[in-house]
Amino acid sequence: MTTATGTTIDPGEAARFGAMAADWWDPKGSSATLHQLNPVRLAYIRDRIDQHWGLDECDLKPLAGRRAADVGCGAGLLSEPLARLGAEVTGVDAAPENIAAAREHALAQGLAIDYRVGSVEALAGGYDLVTSLEVVEHVADVRGFVQGLAGALAANGLLILSTPNRTALSRLMLIALGEGTGRIPRGTHDWDRFIAPDEMCALLADAGLEVLDCHGLAWGPARGFHLSDSKSLDYFVTATRR
Repeated sequence: MTTATGTTIDPGEAARFGAMAADWWDPKGSSATLHQLNPVRLAYIRDRIDQHWGLDECDLKPLAGRRAADVGCGAGLLSEPLARLGAEVTGVDAAPENIAAAREHALAQGLAIDYRVGSVEALAGGYDLVTSLEVVEHVADVRGFVQGLAGALAANGLLILSTPNRTALSRLMLIALGEGTGRIPRGTHDWDRFIAPDEMCALLADAGLEVLDCHGLAWGPARGFHLSDSKSLDYFVTATRR
C-alpha cells in the first residue's frame, strides 16, 4: 500500500537498512553479500547498455554523456561504478544514514555523485539509465514504485532492476540459510513480498515499458553468484519505453 504521505518508502525498511550504514562499505560486514553480487551486477549492466546503444565493449567510459539514476542506492556500491563508467549519477535512498555514508565515501574517492534522501519520487525524469537492484521487494507500493521508475526514464532509456523470485529455493537460500547462518542480516527479507518474473513483467508493461531481457541470477558453491538461465533464486529485468 502507499503510505499516508504518498511516498513508496516503507519507513521500517528504511530504518532497518539505515542502521547498517556505517558498515556498508566493509566487504566482510553486513553488506558482504552485496559486495559479492556487484561484479555480476556490473557485468549484466555493461552487457545490456552495450547492446542497447551499440557501444564498444572495450570503451572504459561507455556511459559518458549519459545520466544515470540508482534508486535504493544504499551507500553507493553501484552508484560509484556507474560514475566510473562515465555517467552523471544521481543516487537516491530512503535512509538518511545511507546517503551520509555514500556522500562521505564518494568524496574520499574523488567522485561527484548527486546523492538525495528519498525514493523514486525524488527524481524529475530524463535519465538514460535507471537502476534499482534488490530494492522493489522492500517498498510500500510496488506498482507505484515501478511506475515511478518508468517515469524517470528518458526516451530510449534503459531500466534495469533485480529482485528475488518467490520460490521455495529463494526461501531456503535467502532466508533459511542466508539469514539463518548470519551471512545476511536477520529480517532483511520477507518472502511474501518477493515478486515472480511474470508478475514483474506485467507491472512493467502496465507502466508503459517493453521488457527486453529477463535473466536469472544463481548461486553455486564453486562459482558463487553468476548469471543463469534459471530464475528460481533471483533475476534481472531490462526494459525500455514502448
